[in-house]
Amino acid sequence: MLDRMQSGRGPRSSRWRLIPAERRGAAIIVAIIIIAGILIGGHFYGRYLASIDLAEREAQLEQLRAESQKQKRDIDSKSQQLTTLQDKLKKTQAVLEAIMPSANTYNLNPNQTLILGDGHLMVGLVGPPANDSVLLNINGKTQTVGAGQTLTITPDPATQCHINVQSFDVFRAVVVATCAAAKAQ
Repeated sequence: MLDRMQSGRGPRSSRWRLIPAERRGAAIIVAIIIIAGILIGGHFYGRYLASIDLAEREAQLEQLRAESQKQKRDIDSKSQQLTTLQDKLKKTQAVLEAIMPSANTYNLNPNQTLILGDGHLMVGLVGPPANDSVLLNINGKTQTVGAGQTLTITPDPATQCHINVQSFDVFRAVVVATCAAAKAQ
């Protein structure tokens, strides 16, 4: 069998033969310096790229903050407009209700009498309303009625009327009065 490797020529010795023995230390130092330079250069290049990304992110954040503040101002403005419009609507509804109340709905002031129910009922609010009831004079008969309570009155045998106290406060009572032909029994 032939030995292809000649004596004194190992695999290691053939690699190092390119660099003379007196320069091997310098070659190792140069290699370390090159590797350290690459690492340091890579580090600085990475920091540079990160600073570019950071600057872009900061610019985007500033833009988003500005847009957010603008949207908040728009929302506040729209909210204020909505509140103003709601107030106007309430006032307009109150004026409309005062001019043209709902069908068969009447506002009674203290010591005021109105003819209601197609002329079949004479209803008056006696004095100011109490805490839990009002005192109504209906066709000359005084009755205590609470909010939400309905009274059935028969002014004549052919007519039946219903009086419902919807609400009341210190200044008025809101009543609904309807009359219809009495139901045959």
